[in-house]
Amino acid sequence: MQEYLQPTEFLDFEQKSVRDFAEKNTVGAKNEKEKAVALYYAVRDGFQYNPYLLDLRREGLKASDLLTRNRGYCVEKAVLLAASARAVGVPSRLSFYIVRNHIATEKLEKALKKNYLVFHGAAEVFLGGSWLKTTPAFNAGLCKYLGVAPLEFDGTADSIFQQYDEQGNVFMTYLHDYGFFSDLPYDLYLEELGKHYPHIFGNEKYTSGDLIYDFTK
Repeated sequence: MQEYLQPTEFLDFEQKSVRDFAEKNTVGAKNEKEKAVALYYAVRDGFQYNPYLLDLRREGLKASDLLTRNRGYCVEKAVLLAASARAVGVPSRLSFYIVRNHIATEKLEKALKKNYLVFHGAAEVFLGGSWLKTTPAFNAGLCKYLGVAPLEFDGTADSIFQQYDEQGNVFMTYLHDYGFFSDLPYDLYLEELGKHYPHIFGNEKYTSGDLIYDFTK
């Protein structure tokens, strides 16, 4: 279990900014469960979900880097949640999936030339003797706009399967589980992106910098 309490390259909670974020958002929390729940909401709603600008540089995927911005996508937000949890003594790890999101992804699907998203990120926290999956990607404001209930987390059950919108239509389908990792598996992440979306790498239409991709163009 000690492995899941250590700082890593991407879960860099040895950085003061990450420690400060974790401590600030767990003031008043009485135990590990309350700390994990508080951090989940701080990450979910403190950073707007934006999958259209991907910074795939190693330094751009660190927890401390997300704290310099007010938006991020699922991998970045999962990394920050996992790092913050470790900073306050809650064991954490990362897990990744291939998902099909059925709402508001037309622009992204057109750019990716696929109707699914590779390496959708989640953070897992160890509470009450069990690993619980949490996905803090979709902030409450975005969920309201999309007409889907935001994923809640109470520290006792998984918070990951956002399958239907408020009208009962399919919202998200999980197609593949990559398993869990103590840190972001950077090489595997880029390998999978290259395998499923080979056309985006080196494409000047999307690349705005070295390994930075802007799909709003």
